[in-house]
Amino acid sequence: MRTVLVTGSAGFIGFHLSQLLLQDGFRVIGFDGMTDYYDVRLKERRHQILLQNEHFSCKTGMLEDHDALHALCMEHKPDVIVHLAAQAGVRYSLENPRAYINSNIVGTFNVMECARELGVDHLLMASTSSAYGANTEMPFIETQKADTQLTIYAATKKANENMAHSYAHLWDLPTTMFRFFTVYGPWGRPDMALFKFTKGITDGTPIDIYNHGDMYRDFTYVTDLARGIRMLIDTLQCARKARRISPRVTLSARSRRIVWSISAIRPRCACSTSSRPSRRNSARKQSGTIWICSRATFRPPGPMRPC
Repeated sequence: MRTVLVTGSAGFIGFHLSQLLLQDGFRVIGFDGMTDYYDVRLKERRHQILLQNEHFSCKTGMLEDHDALHALCMEHKPDVIVHLAAQAGVRYSLENPRAYINSNIVGTFNVMECARELGVDHLLMASTSSAYGANTEMPFIETQKADTQLTIYAATKKANENMAHSYAHLWDLPTTMFRFFTVYGPWGRPDMALFKFTKGITDGTPIDIYNHGDMYRDFTYVTDLARGIRMLIDTLQCARKARRISPRVTLSARSRRIVWSISAIRPRCACSTSSRPSRRNSARKQSGTIWICSRATFRPPGPMRPC
């Protein structure tokens, strides 16, 4: 039985990925800091669900704690590491930038060091669509230069990409990076727009609409994303001698104007406290926010299959 270490296993994406890996017969080791960036009870409940499977175990710890992470890796010796843990949130990076340096730079370096020492089959790490920053050519594609990040969050994630590239080169460490585009679905983060919209509608409270609603996003359903990561775990083994980067895969996504999302949610909120239209606060675009975030519609020439 192959072992996968998933950092951020109590997080939104990490939870769904861990579920899928367990279903596919992997042994999953979770590592999560259980920080209070949002309600910890949601993270605890995700872990409780995963712990119902005998092949899942977890440890609470911070990425910056090299000794704790290293001890876990040496104990379980994972074959693959999927690094999803990070200090997330574009807007929060304006309030607490140091948290992003500690978690996303120092923490990611610790993960990479453990992967190097173990000689894992594959290291997969999360980046973000925010890495495209001030790029104006749409839709975004992976071959574009991405040197103009607009927030500390995006800058730390782009730094992770550069760090991963150097480690792949220096230590022959098979590495794949992901740039996620607005992931949504069940058990999602409550600070994400769709959940904030839903809460505002059901509670009858105003909804903040940034840039006066003139914003667009590609949305990716979380189980589609988890399935893509699962297939990429094995994909690199096929071409390990030939290339260091897995083929680019764009998952199902739909570009939507933000105000459309509110209009779509409203009729489905039967528990709304008011029959009146949702209340909206029109606000200026926040610093560092990309007003349109869309990716190229690329599909591989054939179905992706594990080797």
